[in-house]
Order: sequence, then C-alpha cells, then structure tokens
Amino acid sequence: MSLPAKLSVYVIAYNDEPNMRACLESVAGWGDELIVVDSHSTDRTAVISREFTSKVYQADFKGFGNLRNQAVALTTHEWVFSLDSDERMTPELREEIRLLLDRGPEADAYFVPRKNYFLGRWIRHCGWYPDYRQPQLFRKGRFRYREELVHESFECDGAVGFLKSPALQYPFRNIDHYVAKQDRYSALMARRMVEQGRRFSPPQLITHPLGAFFKMYVQRAGFLDGKPGLILSGLYAYYTVMKYAKFWELSQKG
Repeated sequence: MSLPAKLSVYVIAYNDEPNMRACLESVAGWGDELIVVDSHSTDRTAVISREFTSKVYQADFKGFGNLRNQAVALTTHEWVFSLDSDERMTPELREEIRLLLDRGPEADAYFVPRKNYFLGRWIRHCGWYPDYRQPQLFRKGRFRYREELVHESFECDGAVGFLKSPALQYPFRNIDHYVAKQDRYSALMARRMVEQGRRFSPPQLITHPLGAFFKMYVQRAGFLDGKPGLILSGLYAYYTVMKYAKFWELSQKG
C-alpha cells in the first residue's frame, strides 16, 4: 500500500549476512525508497542487499553517528525511517506509520518501541523494553545524528513523539555472538571516553561492572526474565569490564 507522504527507508550494515534477508524482507515494497549503506562487509551482506534494492552504497566506518548521517544524506524523500540490520519491521508498525503520514504528523521525529529477543526469549525487563534508543522515523530536514563513535545521540529541530507499535530486534544470535559484538563496541566506547577527556580510575573496574549487573538484574527486574535475564545481566557486567579495561589501556598509551 502506498504512503500519502514520500518515505525513505535506510539500513546500515556490516558483516551481518545472517540478518540481512529477514531485515530487508520486512520492509520490502513498503516505503518509496530503500537504501542500504554497508561498511565494506566481507560476507554476503551487500550481495543479499542487492536482491532488494539497487541503492546499495559502501561507506568507510568513522563512527555510527557519521555513518547514519551519510545514510540520511543519500535518501531523497522528506520522511526517513531507520532500520538496523538486526531489526525487523512489523505489520502493526507499518500500518501505524501509514496512518500517521496520512493524517499529517504532529511531530518531526518519533521514537519506536523495540522488542528485543535474546536466547530465544523476548526480554521484557533488564531495561530492554520499550528500549527507546533514538527516533527511527523523522523528517529529514529537521533531524541529524551527533557524530559520536557509538551510542550516538541526536538533534531535532522540532517536536518529538512516540509510536505505540513495536519493531523487533535480534541483537545477539547466541552468547558467542554477544561476546564478539561487544568486543567491538567496548573498544569504540573506550575510544569515545578518551576523546571526551575522561580520566580512568582503578575502582571503575570493580564498581561499574557490579553496578551494571545490579541495575539490570535487580533495579530493572531482569530476574523476571528467568535464565536469559540472569545471563544477559552477567554478560553486560563482562562488557563493562572490557570497556573500562580498554579505557585504561588507551589511557596508558596517551
């Protein structure tokens, strides 16, 4: 079904072959334009993407904020929807956006709730739902990402709203994938902390991981998610150790 306002969909990806087909199938034929920005993947990410769109571009990775701004610059329509390669659009969300654009949006950017799955289970707690990370639907001329290496924030020249229907996210296929992916993210976060001029303190290697576990498992009720909640909270504490250990290492190197 065509949309009353022109909509571009962009996907950023890197070596995510297992996710690409399901991701792109979820938005195939929906918006008016589909763009994939790949950071020189060495697997079949780009090959699969070309089955769904001719607009597949390669971009050097200089941080997630920069990469997303490059993707937005390649879009040609007023409204943009951002979908990561490990996410899936749902029919309910497609319909809600169609109705929103049909009646005329009251805001210039909209957060989308995300249902995250881990070890075969929807994680309802641990701070993983509704997981409003950043707006995924926005008016192109009034929105931009801050060019931060990772966990990028945003700037919006206008009102921000919230949609009700969720997107789905499968951020980690298994525990090995979690460790491999967070190895990269912890390195990026350590670089970001150095660039921000933050100072390393040895207690951070103890207090921050323990605090991360307590926050996810107790304060955010991760215990209600059973064994996956316990494992996820423990793994996040491990990620926090890696982040501050790499922060110390970079600080030592000046």
